[in-house]
Amino acid sequence: MIKLVAIDIDGTLLNDHHEVTPKVNEAIQKAKQMGVKVVLCTGRPLVGVEQYLSELKLREEGDYVISFNGALVQDTHSKEVVSHLTLTQGDLVEIAEAADRASLHMHFFDEKTLYTPNRNIGKYTVVEAYLTNSPLVFEEIQNIPFDFKVSKAMMIDEQDILEAGIKKLPSDFYDKYHLVRSAPFYLEILNRDASKGNAVHQLADLLHIDQSEVMCIGDHENDVTMLEYAGTAVAMGNAIQKLKDIADFVTETNNNDGVAAAFEKFIFNQA
Repeated sequence: MIKLVAIDIDGTLLNDHHEVTPKVNEAIQKAKQMGVKVVLCTGRPLVGVEQYLSELKLREEGDYVISFNGALVQDTHSKEVVSHLTLTQGDLVEIAEAADRASLHMHFFDEKTLYTPNRNIGKYTVVEAYLTNSPLVFEEIQNIPFDFKVSKAMMIDEQDILEAGIKKLPSDFYDKYHLVRSAPFYLEILNRDASKGNAVHQLADLLHIDQSEVMCIGDHENDVTMLEYAGTAVAMGNAIQKLKDIADFVTETNNNDGVAAAFEKFIFNQA
């Protein structure tokens, strides 16, 4: 029996118009009434999730959200932080220098704000600020205080430019940080232990829910770890092939109520 469902947002919960369809909303409300924990699990900052938490009534007592690709786990009702795995100011300096050597734009988040050290602000920094409803601030790296906590950093550029730049990154980057592509034009850089899979695992343990009772639904590379953890792993019909290959089930696309179809198959039918 499924007791916890972790759902990615972009390309999964939302259709291509950035909407939660009525059918998906209805499925989530029905599952909540059955006592199933529904948790949004996203690469977005917390501010970029707020409207969907309200729309889906996921701010009630006992509700949680996972943001920044697993770096932040928080109770949405009490605002209590369960876990926040951050990068240090020293990490940020190293990441910014690597981005500069690789000729890539970059930006980074604290809990609420998007910062960029690039005077020539990258196109996808502007896109990220718009999609996540985040305040955007220009700040040079040398002005970042020593105690500044970075939820995540990102290198961003057109796909061919980004892929060329990634090849120039130091080999030890992959030992020091958790690197993941969340879109063709995004490389996300997180605390080594921050991932969606680890965050879902931690939350399941906190709620005394067995791994076999967890379902995870996603569409892109940053969802791999949570599908690998899940007792029931669901890839969207629009997911990348890598995710479909490890999924237990491939549901409909995000434009065809894929989340609702997964709920129908694994929660409502079993009930």
